[in-house]
Amino acid sequence: MTMPHPTAQITRIAFPEIALRMRDAHKLRGYFGNLFKEQSPLLSNHFSDGTLRYRYPLIQYKVVDKIPMLVGIGEGGDLLVELFLKVTSLDIGGNHIPVLSKNINRQEYTLGVDSDLHEYRFATSWMALNQENYQKYNRYSDDEKECQLKQILKRNVLNVYSVFRHKEPEQIMVNLNVNPHPLKFKNQNLLGFSGGFVSNALIPDYLGLGKSPSRGFGTIVHQK
Repeated sequence: MTMPHPTAQITRIAFPEIALRMRDAHKLRGYFGNLFKEQSPLLSNHFSDGTLRYRYPLIQYKVVDKIPMLVGIGEGGDLLVELFLKVTSLDIGGNHIPVLSKNINRQEYTLGVDSDLHEYRFATSWMALNQENYQKYNRYSDDEKECQLKQILKRNVLNVYSVFRHKEPEQIMVNLNVNPHPLKFKNQNLLGFSGGFVSNALIPDYLGLGKSPSRGFGTIVHQK
């Protein structure tokens, strides 16, 4: 008997009349995380005592194609709708920006592996490597680098599925088409990847894969 695919509810709030740089996503996170810090640890992914919430972030802050965007997963989406309908302005790095319009979108996505292949684009840099596997990456041959990145990407997808308590019984397949580029993160020189991939895994649009999805990294968009 074939089990039905699980679904995930994703909420997006975009500010289409405001243009920001991709690297401003962390300022967006800092502003809203501070503005509503008493409301919920989901907004900053930190608890009130300052300790980090070591889970996949249920609220993510992004700048995609210059448009600032907030993405909420499950209860994170409910919180976004409750709080952000009240937002009338943004403060990004000391610049006061009035909010003239907000687009709210809530959609159900299917999760899991199916029989089709799906193409995804990284709309923001995929920060795949931590310091440990970055050292390994630099020692590897081209074939070994590709194999390493594929394994990391599969784990990234399974990490997203775990948020929805979905344990994928089928094998996830990926075919990468990415290019590395230097990346500055928290005053560290790291490596990011642009491009995309093809997979048999269904992943909701605008979720982040890899490191620091709450700051907008690794945002994927399904290519129809």
